[in-house]
Amino acid sequence: MSQDRPLNNAELLSVLDWYRAAGVDMAVVDEPVDRFAQKPPAASTMPPRAAPAAPAAVPQAPLPLGGDPSEARQLAASAQSLEALRDVLERYDGCGLKFRATQLVFADGNPEAKIMLIGEAPGAEEDRQGKPFVGRSGQLLDRMLAAIGLDRTQVYIVNTVPWRPPGNRTPTPEEMELCLPFLNRQVELVAPQLVMTLGGPAMQTVFKTTNGIIKMRGKWQDVSIGTHTVPALPTLHPAYLLRNPPAKQQAWRDLLSFRARLDSLGLG
Repeated sequence: MSQDRPLNNAELLSVLDWYRAAGVDMAVVDEPVDRFAQKPPAASTMPPRAAPAAPAAVPQAPLPLGGDPSEARQLAASAQSLEALRDVLERYDGCGLKFRATQLVFADGNPEAKIMLIGEAPGAEEDRQGKPFVGRSGQLLDRMLAAIGLDRTQVYIVNTVPWRPPGNRTPTPEEMELCLPFLNRQVELVAPQLVMTLGGPAMQTVFKTTNGIIKMRGKWQDVSIGTHTVPALPTLHPAYLLRNPPAKQQAWRDLLSFRARLDSLGLG
């Protein structure tokens, strides 16, 4: 049996990567606490004293809005610019995902672009850098855009959820409902002329459907996102393509369809 030994740097990094992949990304205390070794305080033998008078009430500052979709809609509607919307999200505490994420992942690309790409949620690398699609799937997305003559200066990239879910899990319906007003407002402020959704969850959110991505991909449809109506095309997520390379053929057909619509509108 091998004896315990200190881990080297490479092994420590591997352990941290394993914990992060499992969704463990927050330390509770610096040192472990053995709750079983703790004893309850001994009962006091002193006679009870009269309870002290209650202190005078101190006026409390109003709690920030959040935790309710109607309040999220109110906050989102108050933003009159993308900068204001980002500030609202930075201060918004209504969605629990915020407290497990490293930082807000708001957007990337050109806010003046007429093309918007919508993904699902940030991953680990996006959470570290604060930008959507910067990991391996982001590198593939850049190549996909380049294949039809586009780059990040010509598109605006967002996610349906702006904070990374623990362990890269799919956002819950409650989390989606709380974040959706902010996505809607983001689309309203950018007012894109074309939208491409990446992956099943983003497609289901934007197209308001429970159908799967394989059934829906490649099919244009006018969708209403907030008060903005725009032609949208669903395609496969780059992360799915990395796991299933043969599906790149389907994604390529979608990209060609998107390029044809760009040309017909004189965009890109």
